[in-house]
Amino acid sequence: MSLFASSKAPLLLLALLCSNCQLSAADWVLGKAPLFTRWAAEISPTNVWPEYPRPQLVRTNWRNLNGLWDYAVTSKTAPPPEEYMGKILVPYPIESALSGVMKQLHDDEQLWYHRKISIPESWRGQRIKLHFGAVDWRCRVWINGQEMGQHQGGYDAFTFDITPALQWDGEENIVLGVEDSTGEDQPRGKQSIKGEGIFYTSTSGIWQTVWLEPVSSPCVDGLKLVPDLKSQSLRVEVAVASMADDLKVEVTALNHDQEVGRVSGLPGKYLSLPIANPHAWTPEDPFLYNLHVKLMRKALLVDSVSSYFGMRNVSLKRDKNGRLGIALNDQVTFLVGIMDQGFWPDGIYTPPSDAAMKADLDFAKSAGFNLVRKHVKVEPERWYYWCDKLGLLVWQDMPSGNNTTAAGRVNFEVELQQMITGLYNHPSIIQWILFNEGWGQYNTERLVSEIKSMDPTRLADSASGWTDMSVGDIVDTHNYPDPQRPEPQSHRAAVIGEFGGVNFQLTNHNWSGEFWGYQDTLALSGVTAWYYHFMRSIWNLKETSGLAAAVYTQLTDVETECDGLMTYDRKIQKVDPAALYQANHEMADSRRGRTIMPGSLQGSYPWKYTFKTPAGDWMNPAFDDTKWPEGPAGFGSGFKRYATVRTTWDAEEIWLRRAFRLNEADLANAAAFKLELLADPAEVYLNGELTEQNTNYLVDYQSFELAPKAIQSLHAGTNIISAHCRFTSRKQYFDAGIFLPNPASAETANTAK
Repeated sequence: MSLFASSKAPLLLLALLCSNCQLSAADWVLGKAPLFTRWAAEISPTNVWPEYPRPQLVRTNWRNLNGLWDYAVTSKTAPPPEEYMGKILVPYPIESALSGVMKQLHDDEQLWYHRKISIPESWRGQRIKLHFGAVDWRCRVWINGQEMGQHQGGYDAFTFDITPALQWDGEENIVLGVEDSTGEDQPRGKQSIKGEGIFYTSTSGIWQTVWLEPVSSPCVDGLKLVPDLKSQSLRVEVAVASMADDLKVEVTALNHDQEVGRVSGLPGKYLSLPIANPHAWTPEDPFLYNLHVKLMRKALLVDSVSSYFGMRNVSLKRDKNGRLGIALNDQVTFLVGIMDQGFWPDGIYTPPSDAAMKADLDFAKSAGFNLVRKHVKVEPERWYYWCDKLGLLVWQDMPSGNNTTAAGRVNFEVELQQMITGLYNHPSIIQWILFNEGWGQYNTERLVSEIKSMDPTRLADSASGWTDMSVGDIVDTHNYPDPQRPEPQSHRAAVIGEFGGVNFQLTNHNWSGEFWGYQDTLALSGVTAWYYHFMRSIWNLKETSGLAAAVYTQLTDVETECDGLMTYDRKIQKVDPAALYQANHEMADSRRGRTIMPGSLQGSYPWKYTFKTPAGDWMNPAFDDTKWPEGPAGFGSGFKRYATVRTTWDAEEIWLRRAFRLNEADLANAAAFKLELLADPAEVYLNGELTEQNTNYLVDYQSFELAPKAIQSLHAGTNIISAHCRFTSRKQYFDAGIFLPNPASAETANTAK
């Protein structure tokens, strides 16, 4: 089953490549990365990211400058070079295989780009803008030897008006100089000069689309769109550099091609665009309106752009039990999320193509996730466009930095503002995350206040995990591997920002000989089994304590971190999306799948136990175990690979008993109950009836059918589960639970007896 089919978006416009480019196969050779996605084979210098890069401010006339550029690496203080070292494929970073260079840029070096272009004669008389999607980190731009300006920041788009430097007759020379230390004073997320552990290969230089655009003077420079479902309107602000008195804007909203609202007024002012009976945007129904904007000087059309918007709102709201949750369009919505770090083996920060980038989101959508946490990275704007189109909510992290110096803090705050401003109009984004786990955390209260001032329409998470300063809309904890909710608060919704991380490495799909995760499994089927275990805990926490959202780590493997639901090369799905969908949806219905007796993955639950051989009727309900010690599962001795040891078991044998209760409704489903077990050789009894005799050492949690006599022994009220377990090594472990699976659960096929 292929999940990687691409589709054309209504706003896609094919770009014209520079007419003077003369390319041959020898100009670019793919680097030798440890892994490649299947899209790498489709890339050539003539088809690199041809899509229009700015889907929320579209003009039909533009020129794509992706492709081969000259490059050189010099000392940091050197002037622009007279000769270049070779060709680099833009927009892939110099460290990537797809760039054709695959070279690390160091702190004392400067990366240079050069390209010759011809400006169409038909563009004469207009202002010519040179756009960069993103360049990491500090750059200067020259046109025909004249410096156009500088930019600092690795994640935001920027533009230079290059009209004054153009010659028009013949070719124009573009030169770009880039410095990137991946250092102390930069927001850089998970980038590292020495990629290892939770940090990965760095990105330097151009890593998003470069393009030219002719515009009028004046022109529309930007839009700010604020949906308001309550007033059935869209607030629109049209930014125009010139504020001449004779300018006005006309804004039209369309449902497909049918006009549904219109407003006109002054640029730079909020206009209220009425939307009668608005069609709300939701993950289940991600409806988008089209938007047309005209800039007029009296009756003369000066400029026009196209855009789109979604009508939705985000808030905190109490559920029927009075617990604070996250509401979309005033409906409390439980968010099941996946962490996405946005790294690629062949492009590093840059996806091989738009189709590759969309395929990741297609997988998340088909797997039943309604939320993606974009982890300490900002993506090309088309990534958010696809989230808008597909119906995937987004928690957007601010890329982290050390923030230990005054300069570093200034850079962090500037880039934070640029991120929020640049992504403001995307309906899919519902929350900004300021800090991840306290990395570079400072002045939390002030910065959260500034985020809420910049964007009062979305939620603010002050710190996902670790140091909580009791500000913002969210209290957020990280727990690996098993999820544990934060303590609920009266004024903030409780979420689990990270959990899971099941590690399974597949030969020929690994970045190196090293691999790790937060929870090992020795079989591919174990990834599915563990996911089901975790999601039972998640749904239990939602029902019992008002958990509002949970985010699983993670979408794909990243370099040596092999805890993704897909391999790093995206060639293997470790879990069938249908199984994930079932866990993410059907398990929410307590009538179809739920915990009957929780195991240690779902919390700390006490058992009676003894290391001394008890009387022969020890497994029967009437046996007197009052003198046995009591302790929570799991039981073990230093064995934490698969689960948490809460009670030490270091003897050769252990006998255990635990009471659990059933009601009449439970008994109606008793034949479908499953025993969940991770143990050394063990016998397990229900009310004295043997239900499982496992003679092997289990290396993972497994699910077992209940024996017929054991099922018949179950009754309303108190029941007794008993177990006798022997060790096979000093890694002994015991834990057990009982659950009611979903009908036709894919878990059954993946947890073989």
